[in-house]
Amino acid sequence: MKIGNLELGDRPLLLAPMEDVTNPPFRLLCKQYGADLTYTEFISADALIRDVNRTVKKLTILAEERPVAIQIYGKEVDSMTQAAIIAEQANPEFIDLNFGCPVRKVATKGAGAGLLQNTPLMLDIIESVSKAVKLPVSVKTRLGWDAENKIIVELAEQIQDRGAAALTIHGRTRCQMYKGEADWTLIGEVKNNQRMTIPIIGNGDICDPIAAENAFNKYGVDAVMIGRASIGKPWVFEEIKHYFKTGELLSPKTVRQQVEMIDDQVRKACEWIDEKRGILHMRRHMANMFKCLYNFKQTRIDMLRANTMEELEEVFQRIIETWGDE
Repeated sequence: MKIGNLELGDRPLLLAPMEDVTNPPFRLLCKQYGADLTYTEFISADALIRDVNRTVKKLTILAEERPVAIQIYGKEVDSMTQAAIIAEQANPEFIDLNFGCPVRKVATKGAGAGLLQNTPLMLDIIESVSKAVKLPVSVKTRLGWDAENKIIVELAEQIQDRGAAALTIHGRTRCQMYKGEADWTLIGEVKNNQRMTIPIIGNGDICDPIAAENAFNKYGVDAVMIGRASIGKPWVFEEIKHYFKTGELLSPKTVRQQVEMIDDQVRKACEWIDEKRGILHMRRHMANMFKCLYNFKQTRIDMLRANTMEELEEVFQRIIETWGDE
């Protein structure tokens, strides 16, 4: 698969942009486990233009984590265009436009998936940004606003015609949020539309090698994007690639290996932000780990209540001593 001049090879695996998740340390970790391309957290165009420090920091790209795309969101042509020009200065591989975020504070204000209710404006943003920057511009969106308005097949052609270099489709409507099963049938229909020449990336419920293989073989997508399945399990990319190469499932990580990984990840998050916020940031990842361990409830509570690295290290050591070789 190729986006602009970026060659990603056959059946690439992409790390989805996720707010408060895909910061540089986590992106780098996913790359080390096999992600072929990662995305920044989604970045507010308005905040970027206002030079808000926390937002500007999201533009940071480490050399060793490339290739990386910067994703921006907003609801106005001018602000999205200005933000894309600013983002281009960070030298990502390409710029991604978010028209898929379903959360209320974004979508109901007309940004993210809210633009599925105003597709003329969405298309104007795509065209303006594509003309304003030298980098390729991609789009991420959903099937439509709700079950009665699944417009993606027709919309995909228009997105391509307005200058998008690639299209990622999440197989849910905005009203579904992240509930229910992702519907890949329309993603496949977009991919099989002979008018479509840009890469089509499928997103939604890719959590294991079998689901990834099915996405490629049944629906013909050019790449799959993995989001929530990577939280607390960044080695999901490694598992999928091993299966693609050998046809066999990779042996599960031992608890000891998982603890070593999360310990390193927490430390890097603390270095990136600070100890207090780094630990808070990592609680979402830790909450998704060790779900199959017996008698783990109190240990999980202790792990998620820890406020310092010293407290976390004590919990991690207890986990290794009790369940380390499982």
